[in-house]
Amino acid sequence: MTDAILRRSKPGAALGEGLLWSRRDACVYWVDILGNRLHAFYLADGSEKTWYFPDHIGWVIEREKGGFIAGLMSGFHELSLEPFILKHLLNPFPHEPGNRLNDAKADDQGRIWAGSMHKPQEKKSGALYRLNTDLSHIEVDGPYQVANGPTFSPDHTKIYHTDSGENDVFVFDIIDGEAVNKRLFVHFPDDWGSPDGMTTDAQGGIWIAHWGGGKVSRFTPDGALDFSIALPAKQITNICFAGDALDRAFVTSAAVDQPDDREAGTLFEIPSELLRGHTGLEPQKFKG
Repeated sequence: MTDAILRRSKPGAALGEGLLWSRRDACVYWVDILGNRLHAFYLADGSEKTWYFPDHIGWVIEREKGGFIAGLMSGFHELSLEPFILKHLLNPFPHEPGNRLNDAKADDQGRIWAGSMHKPQEKKSGALYRLNTDLSHIEVDGPYQVANGPTFSPDHTKIYHTDSGENDVFVFDIIDGEAVNKRLFVHFPDDWGSPDGMTTDAQGGIWIAHWGGGKVSRFTPDGALDFSIALPAKQITNICFAGDALDRAFVTSAAVDQPDDREAGTLFEIPSELLRGHTGLEPQKFKG
């Protein structure tokens, strides 16, 4: 099955992550966190572009009024790519100088939910934060060893969030804009690897990347495993749907500590026939 997977970049990204489909720019954005790089893969012609950052970048999210919000080791930033302008907004964890932002998504109210982790993973000091549209922020939940993957149910009444260090994926209800009623959604046994980045399809399924497991899996809303798709690299980090009909799926991977994995650190595309008819949801934008 891995022979059917499409290669959309050269291998070697130390820590590919932070996938984002941009309808505005007709491309998939993704980062190499440890390489301090943001990449764009343009769907129309397969061309690529890269931007370099002053420290580790975990993700970018489109801003409704233009540009992006970016999550770096130093916190939340305003970002323009053309011309390149990076402006620091705030550091949500000044008490933890060894932490960095790791993964994020925007909700239907235009707020950003972002996780953090310690670099390296020396202590359980990560948390789940929310950046509000007035540029205030709160710590929603913690501590986490490696806060990862947030994704929402199609109606945005639930948020799913991961502690990769504990192999646990949690689900919260969102009531009056707040995350409440935290409970376990799924626990990954050791032979699955660790749960990493996630996305939700339009049919309500939760897709989770397996760090160390070499695959992505779809879970039903009640936490049952539906099916898995094997990938050519072992350290799979994130997945997003893209394209005009949101019927294409892209997957990032990581080459760090994988000297014998020749495909590690590649951006992959999963052919539509392997998705079994599932399609994605339009990414939300930050409204601040």
